[in-house]
Amino acid sequence: MSAQGRQAVRMADEEIEAYLAEHLKVQVATVGPDGTPHLTTLFYVLDEGRIAFWTHASSQKIVNLRRDARITCLVEDGDEYFELRGVSIRGRATLVEKYDDLVALGGDVLTRMAGGEDIGELGAKIVADQARKRVGVVVEPEHVASWDHRKLVGVPGVD
Repeated sequence: MSAQGRQAVRMADEEIEAYLAEHLKVQVATVGPDGTPHLTTLFYVLDEGRIAFWTHASSQKIVNLRRDARITCLVEDGDEYFELRGVSIRGRATLVEKYDDLVALGGDVLTRMAGGEDIGELGAKIVADQARKRVGVVVEPEHVASWDHRKLVGVPGVD
């Protein structure tokens, strides 16, 4: 796609914000010990516009991020070419390890997974127990790319 075509499908900042707010899962890539990408999918929340999630402290992605804070996140959807949309965020991970902060982050993630419903006492207990084994990640964006092929009016490459 040409630079003009990329510009035509780029989302505005407010579109990116709305898009990230409506989705639940993010694909996360970290740098493995041999330099290859390690890719996984997680549920996320937005923390002041930044993608945030929690995961097991012993997970490969946390091992990787402790060694190299570089991270890329992708939120995408669409099945047909003219439906494809996505936001790719390249940046650095800030690790969240304080228990109270993890409880808050975990509670936010679980609430979002529950469609915004109150997670109740049982949900709060699960989050409190899980927070002892987890690490949070907040993605500090350095570069954001976006696309929304629904903005295309014709077939790519055909004038």
